[in-house]
Amino acid sequence: MERDGYEADLDRLFVYNIKDGSRTWISKGWDFDAAGARWMDENTIYFTCSHLGTCQIFKISLQGGGVLKVTEGVHDLGPINLNAGIMVSELFSMSMAPELSSVDLKTGALKQVTFINKAIYNDIKMGKVEEKYVKTKDKKDLQMWVIYPPDFNPSKKYPALLFCEGGPQSALDQFWSYRWNMQMIAAKGYIVFAPNRRGVSGFGQEWKEQISGDYGGKNIQDYLDATDAMAKETYIDANKMGAVGASYGGYSVFYLAGVHAGRFKAFVSHCGVFNFESEYGSTEELWFNNKDYGGPYWKNLPSYKYSPHLMVDKWTTPILIITGQNDFRIPYTQSMEAFTAAQLKGVPSRLLFFEDEYHWVTKPQNAIIWQREFFEWLDTYLK
Repeated sequence: MERDGYEADLDRLFVYNIKDGSRTWISKGWDFDAAGARWMDENTIYFTCSHLGTCQIFKISLQGGGVLKVTEGVHDLGPINLNAGIMVSELFSMSMAPELSSVDLKTGALKQVTFINKAIYNDIKMGKVEEKYVKTKDKKDLQMWVIYPPDFNPSKKYPALLFCEGGPQSALDQFWSYRWNMQMIAAKGYIVFAPNRRGVSGFGQEWKEQISGDYGGKNIQDYLDATDAMAKETYIDANKMGAVGASYGGYSVFYLAGVHAGRFKAFVSHCGVFNFESEYGSTEELWFNNKDYGGPYWKNLPSYKYSPHLMVDKWTTPILIITGQNDFRIPYTQSMEAFTAAQLKGVPSRLLFFEDEYHWVTKPQNAIIWQREFFEWLDTYLK
C-alpha cells in the first residue's frame, strides 16, 4: 500500500531484489487488490483477488504479459498454497462452509478434496444464489447477489431483506458466515439481496475510494436503487421489506432509517456508527476516521452532515439494535445512543447487549441468542 493511514489503499504486488535493493511493481495497471501471493517458479506468481463479486485466483509473470485470471465460478478461493507444482486452496461460498480444493493450473478447474460437512448438507436444501445487475440513479451498473428461499415459487410473494455490507471498503463476495448466513436467512422465508454498492472492493479502485467523505451519498443511493428494483419484482412483497447490517452496515441501517421514505418496515443494526462526533472521540481506530471523515469534528467538515443522529426526527420504523460491551472500534455507547433516541421518539425498538462480545459475536451460545432475536424481530414486522 502506498498511502499511510489508509486501509483501503490499493494492495499492489511488488518484487524486491535482495541483491540490489530494487523494487518492481509487477501488478502495475491492475486496478484490483492482490493478496496471498505465492511463487510458482522464478518467473510466475499466483495470488487471490476479489473481482466483480467473487474471489478468484490470478497469476502474473515477471517477464510481462499482465495479470491472467486462472479460475472462474460462483465461489471464493484462498488462501492458496503451492508445493511441487500442486496448488491447494480453500473453497467456499454463501452455500458452503470452507473446504479444501485442488486447482488445475493449466485449466483452472477445481476439485474439492475435503467434504467435512457433507453429512449435514445431505439433509439441508439450499436456496438458489443468483447474480443480478441493476442500473443506479447515475446510470452505473450495480452488481448484487440475490439469495432465494429453498423451494422458491415465483408465483408467490416473499418478504425481502437488504443486506448492507460492512467495511465500508471490504469485499462482498461469496462469503460464508456463521452469523450473517445468507442461506439461513433465506431458509426462514426471506429473499435476501446484497448489493456491491459504492465503496466495496472488487470493482476497481475508483469504485472503492468513492465512499470516503460521502458516507450518506452515492452508496446509500445505491441501496435505495437496489431496493426499488427488487420491489418491482413480482415475487417480492414491497410492503414487507427490511434492511439489516453490521459495522458500516449498521451505520447504513441507521442512516437509511432517516431517508428511506417508507420503503422498509423493519431494521436491524449491529455495532453501527450513530453519532460521528461522539464516535470520533471514542474509537480505537482514530486513523480510520481521519481518513474517511477527513479529520476531527471541530474542523466543521462537510462529511459530518452524514451522521445518522442528525436525522432521528424522521425515524418511525421498528429497529433492533445489537452491540457488544468490548467493542472498541465502534463503542457500545453508539448503539445505546441510537436506542435511547428510538425510545424517546416512540419508535418500536429493542436493544440486545452482549457484555462479553466485541465488534463481532464470537461465542456459540451468544450466536444462538443473536439468531433467535434477529429472526423474532424480523418475523414480527415482516410476516
